[in-house]
Amino acid sequence: MEHEKELVRNVGRIEPRSLSLGLLVGFFLALFTYISMSDRSVTPLLTVGFAVESRAASAYGVPTSPMVENKMNSSQLGLRNATEENPGSDLLKKNDAIKVQPSSSSIIHDASSGRLDASSTQKLGNGNIGEDRHEQDGEKRVPDKSSSTSGDSTQKEDIINPKQAGERSADAKPQRKPICDFSGPRSDVCKMEGDVRIHGKSSSVVFVTSNQMRNPEPNESWGVKPYTRKSHKPAMQKIREVSVKMSNSTDAPRCTLNHSIPAVIFAIGGFTGNLYHDFADVLLPLFITSRQFNGEAQLFISNIQLEWVHKYRHILKRLGRYEIIDFDNDDQVRCYPHAIVGLESYKDMYIDPLRDPDGYSIVDFIKFLRGAYSLDRDSPIKMGEHPEKKPRLVIIDRHRTRRLTNVGEIVKMAEGLGYEVLRAEATSETEVAEFARIINSCDVMMGVHGAGLTNMIFLPRNAVFIQVVPWGGLEWVANYDYGDPARNMKLQYMEYGMSLEESTLIDLYPRDHPVIKDPPSIHKQGWNAMYKVYMIEQSVKLDLRRFRPVLLKALELIH
Repeated sequence: MEHEKELVRNVGRIEPRSLSLGLLVGFFLALFTYISMSDRSVTPLLTVGFAVESRAASAYGVPTSPMVENKMNSSQLGLRNATEENPGSDLLKKNDAIKVQPSSSSIIHDASSGRLDASSTQKLGNGNIGEDRHEQDGEKRVPDKSSSTSGDSTQKEDIINPKQAGERSADAKPQRKPICDFSGPRSDVCKMEGDVRIHGKSSSVVFVTSNQMRNPEPNESWGVKPYTRKSHKPAMQKIREVSVKMSNSTDAPRCTLNHSIPAVIFAIGGFTGNLYHDFADVLLPLFITSRQFNGEAQLFISNIQLEWVHKYRHILKRLGRYEIIDFDNDDQVRCYPHAIVGLESYKDMYIDPLRDPDGYSIVDFIKFLRGAYSLDRDSPIKMGEHPEKKPRLVIIDRHRTRRLTNVGEIVKMAEGLGYEVLRAEATSETEVAEFARIINSCDVMMGVHGAGLTNMIFLPRNAVFIQVVPWGGLEWVANYDYGDPARNMKLQYMEYGMSLEESTLIDLYPRDHPVIKDPPSIHKQGWNAMYKVYMIEQSVKLDLRRFRPVLLKALELIH
């Protein structure tokens, strides 16, 4: 009895808080023992709890990854802090979702943004063959689509404070490890968000780390050639490599100019100068990469050519309204909160909406071009509604290779069928805006396969586009370069396959020559051999009787 009284007195001395804590610990010990000995079907409750904790940690700036979550789900980990596991991982971080702002320009007529981010989508690469080379895209990992908020569209001055040389602006976002993706079949791309310092003259881009990044691997670096034909060695030879590296603040170059907008670095060269490649290799990939910023970005161009910049100034100004920087000769150390080195590219003249940062398609690019060049016509003439008007046919002339040798006869036949006919050929001196307005005024466009057909991008939607395919088994390249893109652009595409009798090759080679008798044998010799014979040496004399039904069908399509 005496012992019982002593026990009561001792218990009474225990503070209520300590007693509650002890009971709580005992409860959890009993619960853990019960779960460990119970059926496995109970354990997902514990797993869910840890997974939620991991996501919560990420939401407060603690980097996590699927590897971290797997370890946290293990009973061997317990409640270990997520920051101890893989602190430099980029697989899962706060703000990985792209922040899209509505377009600030009503002239462009783009649909307002707000599309879902496609950062986690994975697709197989396409087996595609380009115009100037044989290449097939194997299975590739889809690039990470991490991005940042676009710049303020009302901003007038992009230099924050040039007087504070060497210092990053106070509103710089927390640094993140750059994402360099080399898996794409056409281009390599690095994306950085935080403190990015660009010195063009040394071809250097430095991503500055801070105490917010543990184990930053300061010596890690990448080399990127920012042009979209990476598998074509001749095209890439003269493209300057950009060094992208990580550095701590003490070793990084000191800023001479601070900017508050994103920077986009890319190169021209390679095949640029050819209308098809100007769009397929540079302008369309630039739209994919920088349209998310609604013009609030600064463009850096390596291997800059002033004539090229002037030629496409209407497009470039819409994608980056600030001064274009000559990357190779810029001796400033320019500091940005966000930078992209290289351009996204999926396939010639194509945008994959599932992989595009803002979910755009090639139709959105066409709308963008109509805004840039003030093209008014969104649809062709409706013959039933305007019987007094003639549909306008434009013939894309070629005066060197793949010429239409009887174009005068074609014009007369078309006029006899009721067309108003224009003949047009764009040269390197042609003003793009003027030529775009001519093409946009037409209802039907026709021409022999070649770069001039790229002007189909200026046709009104649902216009008719007729591609004359040279003889010699070139249907595959004709469809890849122009057939598929035309259909994606919502044009009414028609393909006219030439007969041997319509080719001038019969005047150059005997009938029993492999060029005539066995075209596949020429193809097997490689692209250059095929291109020399069927693209360079061949011209076209259309059989008017055979071609006439094609023009009649085009009239039917626009009725």
